[in-house]
Amino acid sequence: MNPFEKSKMPRKPILEPISTSKNSIFTPGSAVEISSKEPGFRGSFYLGSIVSSQASDSYLVEYKTLVEESPNGFQPLREVVRLAQLRPALPPDTKWVCTIGEEVDVYHDDGWWEATVTRDLGNGRFRVFFGDYKEEMEFAKESMRLHRKWVDGIWTPQLVENKEDEQQKMQIEMEINSTEETKEETLGFEKGTIIEVNSDEDGFQGAWFTATIVEPIGEDKFLVEYQNLRTDDDKEFLREEIDKIHIRPSPPETLRDGCFRLFEEVDAFYNDGWWVGVISKIDTNSRYFVYFKSTKEEMQFHHSELRPHQEWINGKWLVAFQALKF
Repeated sequence: MNPFEKSKMPRKPILEPISTSKNSIFTPGSAVEISSKEPGFRGSFYLGSIVSSQASDSYLVEYKTLVEESPNGFQPLREVVRLAQLRPALPPDTKWVCTIGEEVDVYHDDGWWEATVTRDLGNGRFRVFFGDYKEEMEFAKESMRLHRKWVDGIWTPQLVENKEDEQQKMQIEMEINSTEETKEETLGFEKGTIIEVNSDEDGFQGAWFTATIVEPIGEDKFLVEYQNLRTDDDKEFLREEIDKIHIRPSPPETLRDGCFRLFEEVDAFYNDGWWVGVISKIDTNSRYFVYFKSTKEEMQFHHSELRPHQEWINGKWLVAFQALKF
């Protein structure tokens, strides 16, 4: 599989290499980066945290941006990984200057991917080449960092931290380790907000329909107007009163310059709504076959009719990691 087929002035640092014993850094709550041995994910690292130690050389981790399907819906992905797949969360380096030919990590598809800078486009944008996948793409410097390896408890090339960088590192730790109570989020949607609505009706499970908030009705409901669904007489767009548990914000657009991956979880636009499915076959001319688990059907879609599947969990958008099994 090919994941790329789709698409500050610091204070003077303390010049000491960052080296920490393995036993002291991988403790419950520690921010880490996790590599994967799954096909199509070679050369990538994903941000997460240590949940617990499972053995002398393995740990239970929870990802920050990846989710998995469970009987209770989608939850942050947890899995047991080997010590060799772990490294501390790489602190920011405010002194780094991007140059052509340099090995870098690029933040793409919710992870850091190893690449090489091939061209300076100006205005802080660069072309990079992903050697493992023979693909070249464009990114802003803000989405890049110098590539470093974690070898025997030391970052190579050597990483030095100053106080400002340490504060940013602590902020990353706080964000990952903050635990949210498992309570229903209060949705403060205003009139005119574009949202998506799902339904419990037979034949509509797993679909989301784009709508606009017309007005709130009490504390738990909203009057919405659909953007694609019309009344029976086809004279105007359908309006309904919807409980807030069936409403979520409109998902953010995800940059996708190339193709979707085989077995990637996607939303397909069909019958005026977005239906979750899995890429089951890649056809020619930017067309794909998508399998829908709920109906056990397979249909063909153009690239423009698909988007990466995302889940709205605890007030955050997360990208689903594991493909649906079929």
